[in-house]
Amino acid sequence: MLRLALGFFVVALIAALFGFGGIAAGAASIAQVLFFVFLVLFVVSLLFGALRGRTPRA
Repeated sequence: MLRLALGFFVVALIAALFGFGGIAAGAASIAQVLFFVFLVLFVVSLLFGALRGRTPRA
């Protein structure tokens, strides 16, 4: 039981380092950029599919 408590303590310390450090903010900004990139690619894909007259596969 003490081994589990120590394991969870170590995991909590690692999570605190990532959460309270600048890594979380950097990862969030990268995620926002990737979201908009893939959103644009999705819209372009829909437009090209509509221009070619294809219907989406079910």
